[in-house]
Amino acid sequence: MKNKGAILVENLSKNYGDFKALKEISLKINEGEIFGLLGPNGAGKSTFIHIISTLLRPTSGTAFVNGYDITKDPRNVRKSIGLVFQDTILDLELGALDNLDFHARLYNIVPVKLKEKRINELIDLVGLSNYTKRKVETFSGGMKRRLEIARGFLHNPKVLLLDEPTLGLDPQTRRHIWEHILKIRIKEKMTILLTTHYMEEADFLCDRVAIIDKGKIIAIGKPRDLKNKLKGDIVSIQVKNLNKNLINNLKKIKHIKKLEFLQDEIKLVTTNAESKIAKFVDIAKKSKVIVQSISVHKPTLEDVFLYYTGREMRDDVS
Repeated sequence: MKNKGAILVENLSKNYGDFKALKEISLKINEGEIFGLLGPNGAGKSTFIHIISTLLRPTSGTAFVNGYDITKDPRNVRKSIGLVFQDTILDLELGALDNLDFHARLYNIVPVKLKEKRINELIDLVGLSNYTKRKVETFSGGMKRRLEIARGFLHNPKVLLLDEPTLGLDPQTRRHIWEHILKIRIKEKMTILLTTHYMEEADFLCDRVAIIDKGKIIAIGKPRDLKNKLKGDIVSIQVKNLNKNLINNLKKIKHIKKLEFLQDEIKLVTTNAESKIAKFVDIAKKSKVIVQSISVHKPTLEDVFLYYTGREMRDDVS
């Protein structure tokens, strides 16, 4: 048994014919950390989760979960993980308690007193104690996700895999789910790998993140460190009649580290951005371009994604 972190991946690739879904991914996820895999739809996030959970075999490369080889020892890998899919696998005709009881039987959690204690602890932990007898079909999307997460913890896994845990939920419910994930991580002391295309989710939850795009890891580190790598402020300029004169004149300004043009929006990275606003407006005026608005903010993970890929996350998310 190999023991180098909770998850160790080396040169992992997955091909579907000529299409390369994953391209020689290597990363190490430490025990007890929340690690985020970030990227747009189609970037390879779910493929990675499916391989790590032994649902797919890689084309090449190796991966170990809790020290077990995913291809040579898939049984022990499955015993080591909890998995929450994008789509619910709950029985909508049953109540919350019965759903967890059913899955506890599948995991062979015995004796009965231990099983009941475990179920009641998790129901309380995810804030569903007042809804144990209601059919799951009457639950909101957020309540279903919380019950799914509780199900993933039932058998005390060493690693929990969350595939887009808050996909489709409203911002308030999403934040509620985040708080439950953090609470559970502290109580259960386990490693969590989550995939998401919500950058604020990764920023809130994750100790470290990897940005994946077109099957490749393009950046990895602590959210704070990745944002600091931009070394400047983010300036967004909304304009009318964007033309080549403005583009060429902006490129002549010193200390602009990144310059992107998105339809009628210009995004750039520069130091001391506030002091340059008047200059931007003056250049636009001379270039016969109308400035509708200018905003300045500190870098976010979405800005990091844009910096490394040259396009915004929403360009690929449906």
